[in-house]
Amino acid sequence: MLSKYDILETIEMIEKEHLDIRTVTMGISLLSCVRENAKKTADAVCDLVRRKAERLVGTAEELSREYGIPIVNKRISVTPVSLITAAFPEKSPIVGRALAQAADELGVDFLGGYSALVHKGTADYEQIFLQTIPEVLSTTRRLCASVNVGSSRSGINMDAVRQMGGIVRETAELTKEQDSMGCAKLVVFCNAVEDNPFMAGAFHGTGEGDTVINVGVSGPGVVQHALKFAPEADLTEAAEIIKRTAFKITRAGQLIAREAANRLHARFGIVDLSLAPTPARGDSVAHILEELGLEVVGGHGTTAALAMLNDAVKKGGVMASSRVGGLSGAFIPVSEDIGMIESAAAGKITLDKLEAMTCVCSVGLDMIAIPGDTPASTISAIIADEAAIGMINQKTTAVRVIPAIGKRVGDEVNFGGLLGRAPVMPVHGGSAEKFISRGGLIPAPIHSFKN
Repeated sequence: MLSKYDILETIEMIEKEHLDIRTVTMGISLLSCVRENAKKTADAVCDLVRRKAERLVGTAEELSREYGIPIVNKRISVTPVSLITAAFPEKSPIVGRALAQAADELGVDFLGGYSALVHKGTADYEQIFLQTIPEVLSTTRRLCASVNVGSSRSGINMDAVRQMGGIVRETAELTKEQDSMGCAKLVVFCNAVEDNPFMAGAFHGTGEGDTVINVGVSGPGVVQHALKFAPEADLTEAAEIIKRTAFKITRAGQLIAREAANRLHARFGIVDLSLAPTPARGDSVAHILEELGLEVVGGHGTTAALAMLNDAVKKGGVMASSRVGGLSGAFIPVSEDIGMIESAAAGKITLDKLEAMTCVCSVGLDMIAIPGDTPASTISAIIADEAAIGMINQKTTAVRVIPAIGKRVGDEVNFGGLLGRAPVMPVHGGSAEKFISRGGLIPAPIHSFKN
């Protein structure tokens, strides 16, 4: 059993090293809300979410005060909305707006699940649903969307990839007055997981219980601080330091997760021990890599250092909790990490290097601003490249890029808060239009056939 004593040894981490519970996310099944029309379904969805999560924010704040651990975000994830609105997909925005209304009333930071799973094929109702994403993201503040376009078992649905390039561009156009912020709430996945507590990609999987609490813990500053005390350690010793630190961080997350689940009468799901950075100095994954000896993140050696960090975090976390899940590793979102922001602004890290890093980190190309005139086919090609990495390596990968309408390389987008700011980075000029227009399915690799 974990006790309050387990938290006491983390006090210095909290006060000086930016340790926090990044999110307490309540997953809610909406399958019982399906009615004969969109209006009745939307009403049932709004009522259920309000009832299930009415105490989420208050309970998280109560736990934060009681244990002295900052809980930064309170979030909700729901069953992929495309499943709930399959009988009336063109009316999906009605359900989306009902979810946004519930999120506003409850005071949560984000609500995820305006989502579709089309990794093997796109049904007619899903085709229509996908077309509603730009409108919904441009007319709501807290609602987030995600689409799974591939998996290691099924391959990559290139028809969906082609469509998502256009959807990302349309979303950017509709929110161009806010630096195309709608795209910051839209993630395209390969191998999406059902228990991810982090936005914008969270949704409540159909294999989950009715109501589940998933917690995301974050402590890049804690890991960097620990490494500062061992400047001469070799990489084996450095990995051990990271493992021990991840163990302590995860214990705090497990305690909060169990307590939150008990008080909210929900099932304890998982602890996601991802190192999720913020734009604050002292809370950067990039700076951990530099603490290991890199002059600047993005240089040669970056991928190797990130691979070691990611693996050590996972090894330390699974020793601390039998409920580790979600994504669990190290995130590299450009706009949300001060070290990444500075490296990108100085031209020290490129889109190509970030893509290489995604082979060994938790997710993928995340919160990257690209020129506003980037063609939809190029965005689709970026998605396809990242999906291929996930498919072949049997890991979750994702793309969250922001085509900053009206901006060019060297300009900057600024979203504020945890979403941060990012310099607009160049993309390759060669056209992928013909490749993307072929459509079809990129078959799953042979190693997927394991039955």
